[in-house]
Amino acid sequence: MTASPPPSELTRMIRTRPLPAGPVTIEASAEERAALATRFGLGAVQSLRAEVELEQRPRAIRATGHLHAEIMQPCAVSGEDFPVTIDEPIELRFVEESLRTLPQDEDAEIELEADDCDEIDYAGEMFDLGEAVAQTLGLAIDPYAEGPEADAARKAAGIVAEGEQDGPLAAMLAALKKD
Repeated sequence: MTASPPPSELTRMIRTRPLPAGPVTIEASAEERAALATRFGLGAVQSLRAEVELEQRPRAIRATGHLHAEIMQPCAVSGEDFPVTIDEPIELRFVEESLRTLPQDEDAEIELEADDCDEIDYAGEMFDLGEAVAQTLGLAIDPYAEGPEADAARKAAGIVAEGEQDGPLAAMLAALKKD
């Protein structure tokens, strides 16, 4: 028995036949934004909007569009939240699981092409475009982003940039680096 994945914070189920004729707009509600902030360890997701065009291809459904989000992200140095704007292109392929060809040998190496990394499997007559948008947001967040208070937090912790060290040991290390 396989465990089913947890429900998405941003579920938007799309029928595969017929696909929507125009762009699909996904705008997260306040509850969805709060759940996404918790999922991604953010102070807040203040806004999230995506517009996606869907196109039927022979072996997949191509999704192209754009994601725009305003988030409050913790600084990697100080831990203080600071505002970040995310503008990210969306380019995905939804592939029905029955059409996916997998190698017979589970231990076989799989060579991935650049386009292979953006494929999302689905089963049945619907796929979750909202979860794909949520994943795009998660991948666009810089886990090492530094806010405006990062330098002050470094100085308060006694962390200095390379080359700014002082003292006898720093002088010895600098001399060794020159050699």
